[in-house]
Amino acid sequence: MTRVLSAGRSLDVEPDASRPAGELWLDAAALEEATGWHLRPEGLCEGPLCVPLPEGPRAALVDGDTVNVSGLWQHLGRPILHDASATTWMLGEAAEDRGSRLASLEAPDFTLPDIEGKLHSLSDFRGKKVFLATWASW
Repeated sequence: MTRVLSAGRSLDVEPDASRPAGELWLDAAALEEATGWHLRPEGLCEGPLCVPLPEGPRAALVDGDTVNVSGLWQHLGRPILHDASATTWMLGEAAEDRGSRLASLEAPDFTLPDIEGKLHSLSDFRGKKVFLATWASW
């Protein structure tokens, strides 16, 4: 079993073990669940963004309905790392994506319980001024 961490998602998957060591190959359903990317005839897509794959890169990234996720991340210029046993993979976001979110000054939505256990989402307060106080022991 392999754990894939990507954009706030954590998923345990069964990768294609017949592939070379150091590569993460997932079937199309696991790719979508782990990363939000879809395999389509026109290429690999995330929402409205599609990355067309010319024949050379396509053969290295797609084999039937199985996708070389590690190769895709490298093709996109995004950071990727795994532990020594390749049982945990971290798929990072591109620096320009993080930078544009920071420049927007809009906080990502999240949901947390209050002391009585009632859930509150940041999006519940859109259009209102919100003061966020955080604390960590580390």
